[in-house]
Formats: sequence, C-alpha cells, structure tokens
Amino acid sequence: MKLVDTEETIVLVTGRSSAQQERDRPLAHFLKAEIDERGEGLAYRRAVVVGDGWYLENRLFHRNPTIAIGGPGVNGVTQEFAARLPTVYSRSEEVLVQADFEGDLKRAALWGVNAAATAAAVEAFRTQGFLDNLLGRIWRFRVGTLV
Repeated sequence: MKLVDTEETIVLVTGRSSAQQERDRPLAHFLKAEIDERGEGLAYRRAVVVGDGWYLENRLFHRNPTIAIGGPGVNGVTQEFAARLPTVYSRSEEVLVQADFEGDLKRAALWGVNAAATAAAVEAFRTQGFLDNLLGRIWRFRVGTLV
C-alpha cells in the first residue's frame, strides 16, 4: 500500500538531537496538523514528520515537497537548504523563512536564532501566505488524479 505521494505529501524535517526533538518537533507537528486539515482527508494530501538523519539517508523522499524546521546548526537539511534557498521573509535577521516553490522540487527552511524565533518562522510561514502558495502549487488538479 502506497503511503506517500512524491508530489502531494509534504515531508517536514527536524533535527535529531534530543533538544531539537523537544523544541522543533512540536512545531513540526503543529504545521503537520494544519497541512493535514487542509488536505481534507484526501489520501496523500498530508504531511509526515521525520528527523534530518533519516531524511538525508533516504534519498527517495528528496523528491517530495520538503520543509526543514530548525536552524542550520541543528538540522542538516536546513544546512543544505540555507545555502541554496532565497530568503522570502525575515524579521530583524532573527526569524527566517527561505523558500523556492518555482521548480520541480519545492523546498523551504523555517528557522531563527533561537527556539522562539524558529516558532515565529513557522507561524510566519503559516500565516503570511507561504503555506497557501506551496499547497496551491502541489495540490492543484492533476490529470489522472481522482479528487
């Protein structure tokens, strides 16, 4: 049984340390709940939460739309994305949303200088239209897809 669709299922990636599990994993699950709700129960229109080590080792999931949560010092995926993604939102250079939804691979990194700033980046992503933009691009009607 297929559990993940590479075009519609969003992978949320957090750091693997216990501190990041305590701080960033709840943010990822908060964002997952928002995405899942907007998916309205359709099979693959949802999010899954994984650690950065798992994601980096399982390259098959690199084709999925991916959102890294947590700074480049604590999340290896954010470290990769931060060097390549443009900054689309910044507040006082402490809260950062980096994203590119134009190409085939949809990517975002949500992070800040501390846990509170990372939480603010997740909230900005959710409320400032970035999540809407991503979902509008990946959940459009596709030929051969039953909606």
